[in-house]
Amino acid sequence: MKFNTKTIHAGQHAEETSGAVMPPIFQTSTYAQSSPGVHKGHEYARVTNPTRHALEALLAGLENAEHCAAFGSGCGAMDAVMKTLRPNDHVIASNDLYGGSYRLFTKVFEPFGIQYSFVDMTDLNEVEKAVKSNTKLIWIETPTNPLLSVVDIKGVVSIAKKSRIFTIVDNTFASPYLQRPLELGVDAVVHSTTKYIGGHSDVVGGAVLSNNAAFMDDIRFQVKTSGAIPGPMDCYLLLRGVKTLALRVQRSCENAHKIVEFLVNHPKVGHVNYPGLKNHKGHEIAKAQMDDFGAMISFTLKNDSIEHAFTFMSNTHLFTLAESLGGVESLISHPASMTHASIPKEIREAAGLKDSLIRLSVGIEDANDLIEDLEKAFKKV
Repeated sequence: MKFNTKTIHAGQHAEETSGAVMPPIFQTSTYAQSSPGVHKGHEYARVTNPTRHALEALLAGLENAEHCAAFGSGCGAMDAVMKTLRPNDHVIASNDLYGGSYRLFTKVFEPFGIQYSFVDMTDLNEVEKAVKSNTKLIWIETPTNPLLSVVDIKGVVSIAKKSRIFTIVDNTFASPYLQRPLELGVDAVVHSTTKYIGGHSDVVGGAVLSNNAAFMDDIRFQVKTSGAIPGPMDCYLLLRGVKTLALRVQRSCENAHKIVEFLVNHPKVGHVNYPGLKNHKGHEIAKAQMDDFGAMISFTLKNDSIEHAFTFMSNTHLFTLAESLGGVESLISHPASMTHASIPKEIREAAGLKDSLIRLSVGIEDANDLIEDLEKAFKKV
């Protein structure tokens, strides 16, 4: 099946008892057993739920994965992955990654003895130099949040395989519509399904996907034991969101191309970060491993001050000032004080994340209306 067909049909079947086309919301905590241990595939809803099972089958189809485990949030999914590690295990991650990932790694798992090295993963030499004898995992985020750096997935996988290191890609920014890392050789994929997969800013969720059965057994153990599960209504909303994933992301990408062109030619704009630009360091890699360049943009003003950035962000109307991304509506945010506030200032700035950086999540509105909204805000600075 082609991708657009998969968003509707992958792993999906009419519900057995009623013939319902959409999976029903199985709002139940437990299931009847005909005798102890004998049941129809479900025992207790923390472990499995038919609505969640339908979601997992659909997401697995989109990523061409054999296994998927859904979680109550993207952070819950990351937490489960980190719990497969043990004290003194070493992880390599990007020095430009989501603030929530950095917070989870350094504030929760580092005190338990997990070691982390944060490196410029756009430089494969830096990745290779960071490998230690106890390196167990390379955590890849591409494109990165919020600088839109592009990591060569195949290049990192090649390094990892030499030392039998497990690789994971956080595929949230791209979504499986634009990038399918398992096809590029990684061992697992993580999503915040809150973002493009849900697509309507009305549900929080996460997922881990892999073709490695032993790894997924460990992840499902975490589902059962730690219980960071999505509710059946959450799963239903995500199932509904996926149906229009291709249409939404395609329209958002088309809008982003027009907005990037507007920004790079605007006299008040300093630097624009977008993989679709030919002068972007990772443009050729993005062209090779993505089907389009995404709908996330970040930029600075020519008058590069946090005061001017705040004034600009406070004067958009169609671009809503809010955290998150990937919804049908366009959002504008200030990474240094919002999504990446948990990263110390000196570390943020060393990675290139200035306090004046502005991030856009481009939605599906009319591109001309969005450009007009930005132009009005520019007139205020």
